[in-house]
Amino acid sequence: MADKDTVQVIAGLGNPGPDYAMTRHNAGFWFVEELARRHGGQFRLENKFAGETARIRVEGQEIWLIKPQTYMNHSGQPIRLLTQFYKIPITSVLVAHDEIDLPPGTARLKRGGGHGGHNGLRDIMAHQGQDFMRLRLGVGHPGHREQVVGFVLNRPSREEAPLIMAAIDRAADLMPLLLSQGLQKATNRLHSA
Repeated sequence: MADKDTVQVIAGLGNPGPDYAMTRHNAGFWFVEELARRHGGQFRLENKFAGETARIRVEGQEIWLIKPQTYMNHSGQPIRLLTQFYKIPITSVLVAHDEIDLPPGTARLKRGGGHGGHNGLRDIMAHQGQDFMRLRLGVGHPGHREQVVGFVLNRPSREEAPLIMAAIDRAADLMPLLLSQGLQKATNRLHSA
């Protein structure tokens, strides 16, 4: 199938440590943790990759999950270390991250594009370019640009949290379709949900 996209690595972006675990900026971590839970993966710290990694099998394909442990602004190095070690092209990487330009409860797939001010994406692009797939997990916007940092480093409200988790569940449900039929089919299904 011509438009089939191979996914060999799914990177969830976030910040390490208990202080950040439940903040909006860690939505990418939540997504890969959900995939590990569903598919029997166990995260463990891999110092050579500066991240926690797990291996899962979906649709008969082996996939590496990684949670960079270098803090959000330096997310690119762990992903580059993993992909270089296993000789995986950046085009086979899906990056899951929080997205302030989407409301809570929304998840969107795409390939390429800019970083939109997201420092994790900016760092990945500095290391490996922009031709990776993205899973954008809506966390909402505080309304003013100067409030964004504090907003993403705080917990979602009681109303927002279940919406974000529901979007993560929908995106996790779609991973078999993404792996078997490619980005376009998965995108169409996710965006029509």
